[in-house]
Amino acid sequence: MTTEPKLNQIVKILNLRGELLREVLATDLRGADLSCAVLRGADLHGADLGGTDLCGADLRGADLHGAHLRRADMGGTDLGGTDLLCADLGGADLRCAYLRGARVSNVSALLSALGVEVVS
Repeated sequence: MTTEPKLNQIVKILNLRGELLREVLATDLRGADLSCAVLRGADLHGADLGGTDLCGADLRGADLHGAHLRRADMGGTDLGGTDLLCADLGGADLRCAYLRGARVSNVSALLSALGVEVVS
């Protein structure tokens, strides 16, 4: 089942079996536990996901353009085809994340989030 939230709408967070875990407002997801959530194609551009646990979540094709992802735990998250342009990835953890086809504008922040030491 695919969840396609728009900003300021209620998002139904599902587990991998499609069971409802909880409902949240899409604009402010700070610190939420969205681990293993299915959010394929979700419109979360500009959303505040700072400190959110997205481990193992399915965000394929999601719009995270300009989203605030500081200190988000995105280890093992499927970000295939995701729009991460202008997203704030400072301190985010993207180790073991799937990024094929993802669009990014801040390669330095992305490499840091992947655990790669960036030397200036």
